[in-house]
Amino acid sequence: MFIKDGIVYADDPEPVVKVISARALDDYKLWVRFASGETKEVDFKPLLKKKAFLGLNDEEIWKGVYVDYNTTVWDNGAIDIAPEYLLNN
Repeated sequence: MFIKDGIVYADDPEPVVKVISARALDDYKLWVRFASGETKEVDFKPLLKKKAFLGLNDEEIWKGVYVDYNTTVWDNGAIDIAPEYLLNN
């Protein structure tokens, strides 16, 4: 049980997912380390056709990945992706 914003919940709170480092790999793969210590390699090719990620088709932008406020971002923050998505896909 936990209380958030004055509401009582029966379950345990969901842990906050935080990215602590990321590296662009060849073939549009992204290596990510989470605050939990878990690491993962995510294939971005399926996302490159989506409007929000079209800019990542530019290899300069793709390789410029960095972590800002525990989120993976590119292009001075113009493109980002939720840490939860990276963990679960």
